Amino acid sequence: MTLIQDIPIPEDVIFPPGDLYSDEPPLETDLHRLQMTLLIQCLEWLWQNRNDFYASGNVTVYYSPRQLKSEHFRGPDFFVVLGTERKPRKSWVVWEEDGKYPHVIVELLSDSTAKTDKGLKKQIYQDIFRTPEYFWFDPHNLEFAGFVLLAGKYQPIEPNSQGWLWSQQLDLFLGVDQNKLRFFTPEGELVPTPEEVAKQQFARAEQEKQRAEQERQCSDRLAAKLRELGIDPNTI
Repeated sequence: MTLIQDIPIPEDVIFPPGDLYSDEPPLETDLHRLQMTLLIQCLEWLWQNRNDFYASGNVTVYYSPRQLKSEHFRGPDFFVVLGTERKPRKSWVVWEEDGKYPHVIVELLSDSTAKTDKGLKKQIYQDIFRTPEYFWFDPHNLEFAGFVLLAGKYQPIEPNSQGWLWSQQLDLFLGVDQNKLRFFTPEGELVPTPEEVAKQQFARAEQEKQRAEQERQCSDRLAAKLRELGIDPNTI
């Protein structure tokens, strides 16, 4: 009998090829799509020098050769697997990935998925995936909650004074900022997107340019004043 993360699979079960395409519908709204992309971009920028993780979203997680694909279960909207090779994939196929399941999952709630995300999916992530941390967030009404797996059962993660939830797996906080779910460092700094980093760098460059120009203008005014007094500024 084969084991996938301690789940017994009879020997007569034939695993399909691991090169499986994802089979997920588009996310329901632009808010959901943009939120998923935001989480992926921020984590990949923060961990740009790491090659030991996989972060993706809205791709199928194939976890059983007997897995039923239906409207009752879809791939996570955002998930992170640690201790794996960082490379593009068509989907996440557990039996081709050393039996690894996501370490962190975030589901983006909607009117049509909230019941499943809070019920069936939470049960699957707890009992089958055994994902250490599970979060959900509604981009419309900003409902946000998180759970940590303790003794095989999900327990709510207590928010800090800012309403952020700590992820021990990522060593980051998750919290709502300007109506979006964002990552924050242990020191409370917002993890930026690459675009935000570029804007910050441009702003700093502009400030430095303005500072240099102001210094030049001050120097020119001082030199002019010295000449009025009959003093050669080059001798000072």
